[in-house]
Amino acid sequence: MDLAASLLLFLISLAANLFSAFAGGGAGLIQLPALIFLGLPFGTALATHKVASVALGLGATVRHLRERTLERHFTLFLLGVGVPGVILGSSLILNVPDRIAQLALGVLTTALGIYSWMQPELGQHSVLRNRDRRGQILGGLGLFAIGVLNGSLTSGTGLFVTLWLVRWFGLDYKAAVAHTLVLVGLAWNGSGALTLGILGDIRWDWLPALLLGSLLGGYLGAHLSIAKGNRWIKRGFEVMTLAVGMKLLMG
Repeated sequence: MDLAASLLLFLISLAANLFSAFAGGGAGLIQLPALIFLGLPFGTALATHKVASVALGLGATVRHLRERTLERHFTLFLLGVGVPGVILGSSLILNVPDRIAQLALGVLTTALGIYSWMQPELGQHSVLRNRDRRGQILGGLGLFAIGVLNGSLTSGTGLFVTLWLVRWFGLDYKAAVAHTLVLVGLAWNGSGALTLGILGDIRWDWLPALLLGSLLGGYLGAHLSIAKGNRWIKRGFEVMTLAVGMKLLMG
């Protein structure tokens, strides 16, 4: 790639991942359509985006580890129930038309933003719940289902995880975003990228600019979420869910 194209990819990646790290998901809203617009087929764009998004998780994780906002055992549980769903979804997407699924995901994502907006105190304080065996089984099934969506349709599924952690497990928005970025950014996108890389194609020469933008955007977005607190993160989450939902519905 020439210098101008690399700079454009870097700026797109930086913006997409900064907003995603702040709000708890949604990088695919900007980055995936941009890769397709620049000429990549859907499968190649999705695989390339997944690889680049791993750097988002890495950059955000580095920042959140300094704040000690991650629960080690809970994080391991989230990884164990979500990764199998991602691998399943990534294995299926290359053989399944995606428009109907995108419309359904658009409706659900928009509903998430509306629901959060109608619950003013949602995620403002941590009130942990559903940590018993029954709660973890049901919560794990929910995360497995979101993992299937993440593997197959990249836009917005991190936002599903963020709200699920807030609503089902009682995390506040700051803690939920921190866990989402580790879970989705590192593990889910990493396993999805590996699966898609084996089954499809990755545009390796586009990755340096995308990885640098993702890494820097992830770190800066995580820093903003830590600095601004739950109220600003909640508003960012609602804006991002509505934007992602409308983008999916419009195609």
